[in-house]
Amino acid sequence: MSELLIPAPPVEVPPEGLALGDAARAVGLSVDTLRYYEKEGLLLDPAPRDGGGRRRYGPHDMAWLAGLVMLRETGMSIADVRVMADLSRRAGTEAERLVVLEQHRERVLAELERTRRHLAALDAKIASYRRATTDHDRETPR
Repeated sequence: MSELLIPAPPVEVPPEGLALGDAARAVGLSVDTLRYYEKEGLLLDPAPRDGGGRRRYGPHDMAWLAGLVMLRETGMSIADVRVMADLSRRAGTEAERLVVLEQHRERVLAELERTRRHLAALDAKIASYRRATTDHDRETPR
């Protein structure tokens, strides 16, 4: 049921899947971060390996990774991503996943409001400095 998180992979994935570095690059992660996410159990399944033992990420893996990156970029904690991954591995947990996502949405909205207030304060400070520099330029003899 991870399809509920994101509908499609962020890139076209060849039949053999993407190598670790290519997968990381496609979703904007470093290789080390992707390995860390795997080690922490944040992926739905361990990435399958090719004959040489190298990880290969298929469309399902890439779709999940893109969703994981979105959640992290919106400030979801590793602990909550782990909860989402654990729930997403089990059928019939949609209601629990909804609760996690709704709680996260509330945190994102609160952060947006804080950011709006900070932006307004920054805009006021910029306007003040523009006025001060304009006034200073008018008062400076040429």
